[in-house]
Amino acid sequence: MCFRWVAAVGAVSAALLLSACGKSQPTETVESLANDPDRLKQLREQCKTERAKLGEELCDRVADATQRRFFGSGKVPYNPPKESPKF
Repeated sequence: MCFRWVAAVGAVSAALLLSACGKSQPTETVESLANDPDRLKQLREQCKTERAKLGEELCDRVADATQRRFFGSGKVPYNPPKESPKF
């Protein structure tokens, strides 16, 4: 009798634990946001109006992705002209 009760409690506990472990939201990386301008624009607007709801971490990634899209990778070499300009 006691064994059945322990087994039932264990089964119910396992079911509750697994039901609480639903799918989590996909993590938005800086790279994924920089490659998806529509999603980036949507999140930028939400960060302006609902920053506390979205969280500092996500809004910081949105800002980093915006900066990366604006400035690029930063690997563009400086190519000075062969002759100096004459003014």
